[in-house]
Amino acid sequence: MTLQYRTARPGDRKAMEALDGSFHTDTVFEVIGSEDGFAVREVPVDPPLHKVFPPDEGDADLPDGDGDGDGDSGDGDEDARTFVALDGGVLCGFAAVGYASWNRRLTVEDIEVAPGHRGRGIGRALMDLAAGFARERGAAHLWLEVSSVNTPAVHAYRRMGFTLCGLDTALYDGTPAAGERALFMTRPCD
Repeated sequence: MTLQYRTARPGDRKAMEALDGSFHTDTVFEVIGSEDGFAVREVPVDPPLHKVFPPDEGDADLPDGDGDGDGDSGDGDEDARTFVALDGGVLCGFAAVGYASWNRRLTVEDIEVAPGHRGRGIGRALMDLAAGFARERGAAHLWLEVSSVNTPAVHAYRRMGFTLCGLDTALYDGTPAAGERALFMTRPCD
C-alpha cells in the first residue's frame, strides 16, 4: 500500500467533497428514554440500511486545508487542522478537527474514509494525527458526534478508544436525518 498522510492543502477540497461517505449496516443504535435518563442499545434492522449523505449536508463546512474553511489559501485558524490520506496520490480519506482552549477539547468535525479503503487502518491513522495535534494544543480529550444509525463508525471509534459520553435526541430534527439520534463520544488525549 502506498499510503501517505499530510495536512490538507486548498487543492484537496474538491476531492474531500467528492469522497463517498455512505455506509451499509444491519444494526443501528436505539435510544430509549425514561424519567431517569437514557439507554442505548444496538438492534437489528431489516432490511439493512444503506445511508447516503446528501451532497449539501456538511460539504459547505468542509475545511480547505488552512483551517478557515473559506476556500482560499490564507493563514487560517491555528486551532483547526485537516489531515488527508492519499493512496497512490488519490485522496482516500480525511479528518477535520478543531481545538477549543476553554475546555481543552479537540473536536473531530468530520472524518471519512472511502468505502474501498475502509478496514485498512486509515481512519485510525487519521485519528492518530488528530490526537497528535490535540497533544500539541494541550487538549485533555478528543470529542465527536456520530449518528445512531452509523453503527460501523461507532464500532470503529470504540476500537480507537472512544466511549459514549452523551446524546442529543433532537439535533437532527428538521434535517434529512430526522429521527436519528446524535451520539457523543470522547477519549482521553494520551
